[in-house]
Amino acid sequence: MTADERNILARGRVATRLPAQDLDRARRFYAQQLGLEPVDERPGGLLYRCGGTDFALFRSAGASPGTFTQMGWEVDDIETVVSQLQRRGVVFEEVDLPGFRTENGIAGIDGNYPSKNARGERAAWFRDSEGNLLGIGEPVH
Repeated sequence: MTADERNILARGRVATRLPAQDLDRARRFYAQQLGLEPVDERPGGLLYRCGGTDFALFRSAGASPGTFTQMGWEVDDIETVVSQLQRRGVVFEEVDLPGFRTENGIAGIDGNYPSKNARGERAAWFRDSEGNLLGIGEPVH
């Protein structure tokens, strides 16, 4: 097997797909609460673009478990983003566990992904209208 054959997916683009039981309700949430409009749509799906990366909402009979972060945005100023989204009605998760606690919806996390050259991250999570758990993160340098 050649290197190209082994790394076939490395040349691809990653695209997130999030389920929506009610696509109209999801469209309203993403527009009103997050300020996002689809760049394309088809029967049963909406395509969004943020920072040159795509994600799609698709009509699904299944429900998201919402037990893990399904998609996240990396931002430069998490406090401003969280504050603006709260004013639009977004409710952030509050967590109070040993070694992991949010304050005003934002948690400090030691460590980070090695390639980001950060010593940690500040993060916040919220659920969309369909129960998908979404995150916002700011690397701490």
